[in-house]
Amino acid sequence: MTTPIPTCRLVTLGCKVNQYETQYVKETLEINGYREADEGEPADLCVVNTCTVTGEGDAKSRTAVRRLHQRNPNAKIVVMGCYATRDPHAVAKLPGVVRVITDKEKLADELRDFGVTTLPAGITRFDDHQRAFVKVQDGCLLNCSYCIIPSVRPHLRSRAPEAIVDEVTALVAGGCPEIVLTGVHLGHYGIDLSKGKSKADWRRLWHLLDRLDRVPGDFRIRLSSLEAAEAREDLVRAMARNHRVVPHLHLCLQSGSDRILRAMRRRYSADGFLERCRRLKQALDVPAFTTDIIVGFPGETEADFEATCRVVREVGFAKIHVFTYSPRAGTPAVLLQDVVPHAMMEERQDRLRQLEAETASAYRRELIGRQLDVLVEGGAPTPGFVQGTSCRYVPVAFRGHLQALLRRRMQVRVVGVEDGLLIGEPEADLGAKGRISLIP
Repeated sequence: MTTPIPTCRLVTLGCKVNQYETQYVKETLEINGYREADEGEPADLCVVNTCTVTGEGDAKSRTAVRRLHQRNPNAKIVVMGCYATRDPHAVAKLPGVVRVITDKEKLADELRDFGVTTLPAGITRFDDHQRAFVKVQDGCLLNCSYCIIPSVRPHLRSRAPEAIVDEVTALVAGGCPEIVLTGVHLGHYGIDLSKGKSKADWRRLWHLLDRLDRVPGDFRIRLSSLEAAEAREDLVRAMARNHRVVPHLHLCLQSGSDRILRAMRRRYSADGFLERCRRLKQALDVPAFTTDIIVGFPGETEADFEATCRVVREVGFAKIHVFTYSPRAGTPAVLLQDVVPHAMMEERQDRLRQLEAETASAYRRELIGRQLDVLVEGGAPTPGFVQGTSCRYVPVAFRGHLQALLRRRMQVRVVGVEDGLLIGEPEADLGAKGRISLIP
């Protein structure tokens, strides 16, 4: 009689770093004899990777655990991630939970009781995604007044360049067309590796880009998120000289008001942010800028909000993630008075989204006539068309057959814009490894 193969089920909440870590745990369980449970099949082991960036993240994490227990009443549930680190005692009391992992550096020890004896060096695929997120560092040393993450990921830990190169090489060999470099504070990659060394022996993000540009295969590289102050000349030059790195930067603005930026404990002024964007525009070919903005931070006046709108107009963001301020227990900002009324936050959020529509539309029009590198990810709303994400992070639709083009990178010339979607004409298949394949 054969021994049944143990089953597992994994749930992820939160950021790209969490998604990478869940993929790593999944592959860890697989090489130790587990298989992922099929839909509707009960799992023997469930793993929940939690988020705590907001109170809502905590609540969603608790809900995920309870739901898993209801659907897998006999499963052992392991909980990891930022909420597990921040409040392990509350997590341990949730139904079905048998282990709370607060330090992923001890992952091998924590999973040993579940039959895990071997850890992989990295991931080899990225399930349910066309692109792969590759975590290159962990930890944040900043002290932004609204953010809880430095208290749950306080230690800077950069992965060795050789390990990252090996992982990317394996992902590309497996057919991954885009690598997204990510971290809790990506711009601080290599600071810990460089400590105590001469500048000639430093290892920073731009060095990593140079290394990855030499990896063989058809793929492109995207940076997930940066502080504008960290987009310095060395990094910009590396982006410009390495053809794999796409001309898209996600630079976190949060506010365009110097007064609010000081209250947030951010490390730049609005003019400093704008100057950095100007330099990037000079160095790169019509780069796309995306950002995060918080509206309604305590004390934000109409003048502060208008200052944010001024920066948005001048930069011309292609996309903005707009958040209304949410007080987070354990952060300095939660003690601030002069709370902005919820209705006012909602109204400013709506106005900022309208402004985003204007700047995004202007940027899309600027791309008409240009040839873009597009990764095909699915079908478009119009029958007979496919849709994908361009090198500049703007969605593009063009005529083609999804079954033949999915996960391929295509050269597409932009001919128009409809409902915020670029319309293109395909020119060449970038994944043909030297063979140009025109798509009818």
